[in-house]
Amino acid sequence: MALELPTLPYALDALAPHINAQTLSIHHGKHHQAYVTNGNKLIEGTEFATKSIVDIIKATAGKADKAGIFNNAAQVWNHTFYWHSMKPHGGGAPTGAIAAKIDADLGGHAKFVEQFSQAGATQFGSGWAWLCLENGKLVIKKTPNAETPLTQAGVTPLLTMDVWEHAYYLDFQNRRPDYIKTFLDHLVNWDFANQNLAKA
Repeated sequence: MALELPTLPYALDALAPHINAQTLSIHHGKHHQAYVTNGNKLIEGTEFATKSIVDIIKATAGKADKAGIFNNAAQVWNHTFYWHSMKPHGGGAPTGAIAAKIDADLGGHAKFVEQFSQAGATQFGSGWAWLCLENGKLVIKKTPNAETPLTQAGVTPLLTMDVWEHAYYLDFQNRRPDYIKTFLDHLVNWDFANQNLAKA
């Protein structure tokens, strides 16, 4: 099967008290699993059954008759990327190459926090906030629902934050700004961003 549920890169309770084990268990074991299960049902017996997840996403993006396949495949990819965008004892100011790039392209860490927080807070309904490299420069993006910067030419995602309610509701209820602040202060994985920047 082309779509698989990845193992979380840490224990279910590793992000507590910021994101608790129940949230991760439901988010990964139920929501992420459902995208995998439904996506595989939709691609079974089609040309997509043997393609990579990135190829499936790019081939189905913007095609109304393939929306189901796109939504599930993109959500599998987005969630996998999100798990790695966090780590226990993460957060705070970036280090390494990404720190220098944030200073050069975004005007420093405080400006990044302001822009990234705004992207997450103003994404109406469900969606994602992203730090990306676009044509060699760092940019902040937001996407609705399952949309992903993977489908945009010249764009490489470096980090993401899930702002679907199921990502934070058990821990923060309707206080999305508190979740965003916690993500940036305690969870964001700058090592992952540096790895993606180096590969880009």
